[in-house]
Amino acid sequence: MKTKIYDTDPYLMPYKGAIDARSERILDMRRHIAGDGLLKDAVNNHIFYGLHRCDDRSWVFREWAPNATKIYLIGEFNNWKKTEAYALKPIGKGDWELKIPDMFLHHGELYKLFIEWPGGGGERLPAYTTRAVQDPQTKVFCAQVWDPAEKYVWKHPRAGKRPHPMIYECHIGMSSEEEKVASFEEFRTTVLPKVKQLGYDTLQIMALQEHPYYGSFGYQVSNFYALSSRFGTPEEFKHLVDDAHGKGIAVVMDIVHSHSVDNELEGLSNFDGTCLYEHWDPRKGAHPHWGTLIFNYGRPEVSNFLIASALFWLSEYHADGIRMDAVASMLYLDYGKNDGEWVANMYGGNENLEAIELLKHLNSIVKKRLPGRLMIAEESTAWPKITGDLNDDGLGFDFKWNMGWMNDFTMYMRQDPLFRRGCHGSLTFSMIYAYSENFILVFSHDEVVHGKGSMLGKMPGTYEEKFANLRVAYGFMMTHPGKKLLFMGQDMAPLSEWSEERSLEWHLLTDAANEGGTLNAKIHRMVKDLYTLYRSHPALYELDQDPDGFEWMSCLDADHS
Repeated sequence: MKTKIYDTDPYLMPYKGAIDARSERILDMRRHIAGDGLLKDAVNNHIFYGLHRCDDRSWVFREWAPNATKIYLIGEFNNWKKTEAYALKPIGKGDWELKIPDMFLHHGELYKLFIEWPGGGGERLPAYTTRAVQDPQTKVFCAQVWDPAEKYVWKHPRAGKRPHPMIYECHIGMSSEEEKVASFEEFRTTVLPKVKQLGYDTLQIMALQEHPYYGSFGYQVSNFYALSSRFGTPEEFKHLVDDAHGKGIAVVMDIVHSHSVDNELEGLSNFDGTCLYEHWDPRKGAHPHWGTLIFNYGRPEVSNFLIASALFWLSEYHADGIRMDAVASMLYLDYGKNDGEWVANMYGGNENLEAIELLKHLNSIVKKRLPGRLMIAEESTAWPKITGDLNDDGLGFDFKWNMGWMNDFTMYMRQDPLFRRGCHGSLTFSMIYAYSENFILVFSHDEVVHGKGSMLGKMPGTYEEKFANLRVAYGFMMTHPGKKLLFMGQDMAPLSEWSEERSLEWHLLTDAANEGGTLNAKIHRMVKDLYTLYRSHPALYELDQDPDGFEWMSCLDADHS
């Protein structure tokens, strides 16, 4: 019998019973993986919790806060005061409820919760709020009553399954050439037609969940059911998705289940005076180098919260898929941590067993209830079976980003051609593991930010030679097994790297007054032609997950590579 970690770690010995109980919950979750089981509530969480209209036009609001002794709805409708008319009532199992007549709540009003608990209390944003905006005075996010008179009416069916997606990764707010935060409407009318013209069939939108720090690109989330109001309204985003579907383009949304902001006023931290959503042990509940909190994945109410969030985006906004951010940080208890900053699982390993079960459950529920949706993992290690079948102990994702190929290939391309023979293995190594997962080859935003340079900037040689090398790089990517992803702007080959402090250089395609403009326009056309070539030759994609679909003509001739 294996020695369990709490038998040797004095810090954990007092929690032996709780750990054993949690392991029983994990086994129970496994028993229900093919059915509704524990996740029946998760499917409907976003319908039960939060603020909703009733059939008689009244309102009902519900929140989960088991440590609370009193909860008030405060907002513009009651001058931000705690009043009994807006006090929630406990309804059991840690849930609280308030029914509000129609006349007392109106579209557009700002509100928060004031939660009291033994020994304290404070303002909180509702965990399930679907709309959060900045207060004009304080600049702190508040929830907002969202009930427009005219609901969006969908015009186009979803795009359908994408077995061989060609993905355009983008950031809505940073997609404009103007020095401002672009909107959903601007993207829909100006960028979306360009995406269609280039030949992409899938749009992957970087994190859209509300986040206080814009420079995080959306990956430090505070509100897991609310679109970032920086970019517009829910109706405007639905219009964007609908128009994409009308153009035959699928829409994949980034979501972040790996961590949340350490922020009590706008996030989930210390929600009811306790570590309700984050793990209570800082060695399992915090990312030291990110300054964020890690969810308590083993708590059923928390896993249900996250699963329901994913289902919400797929159903409410007609998204065709999800790209799960930073999956590696969920799988490993020691991710980004030094000795003493993490604690092993009950078997002494560094695997986060609860997070593994969460991911399996999420993928099983999506496959069962929303078949055809793409589930994509950004996972940067060699964790096995990310895209493996759930019945074969896989995690059940449809695709995994191939970060290893990206790192090796860009390292190779950085070399002066005279010296590339010395790292020829970096060019060919990817074929050793190319069929271990269903891979997407990525030149994503991660490769062109924070001092890494643009794709053109990575290439060696003179200005003209940089373009020649980039043409080679894009051509090699298109013929290498794996699906394709290119981040916005890199089809225009800017020399400067991408940044939230700069606009996107669309003028490179129209500036004919200098040689750079001409070369940029040529590589833009080349990307379009490559995609046309790819689509017109099934040999390039039909068997790219099967070893029979690829054969080296020569892979050892480093001297002539």
